[in-house]
Amino acid sequence: MRTTLELPDALFKEVKTHAVQQGVSLKNLLATFIESSLRAAQMPKDNNSPKQLHPLPVAWEQTPGEPLRPALSNAELHAILDEEDLQDFLRVSTPTPAAK
Repeated sequence: MRTTLELPDALFKEVKTHAVQQGVSLKNLLATFIESSLRAAQMPKDNNSPKQLHPLPVAWEQTPGEPLRPALSNAELHAILDEEDLQDFLRVSTPTPAAK
C-alpha cells in the first residue's frame, strides 16, 4: 500500500542515513521499524513492573516461575554486533593477493 509521511528534516536525514548504513531501502527500513514497534506493543508484560518498550526485536527467555526476560543482555548483543562490524571491516580492508 502506498502512503505519504511528513517527517521533520532532521529525522528524515537520520532515517535515510540509517537505511544507507544498513544497506536497505528507506521503504523496507520504515516497514521494519513500524512492525517492530507494533510487535513490542504486543509483548507480554510483567505485572510487577511498568510497561517496558523494546525498540528492536529480541529473543525472549522464559524460566518457569520467573519473569520473561531477554535471552541476551544488551552488552552481549553489542559485543556480537561489534565483532560482526570488526569482521566486516577486516574483510573489506584487507587486500587480497593478486591472481598470478
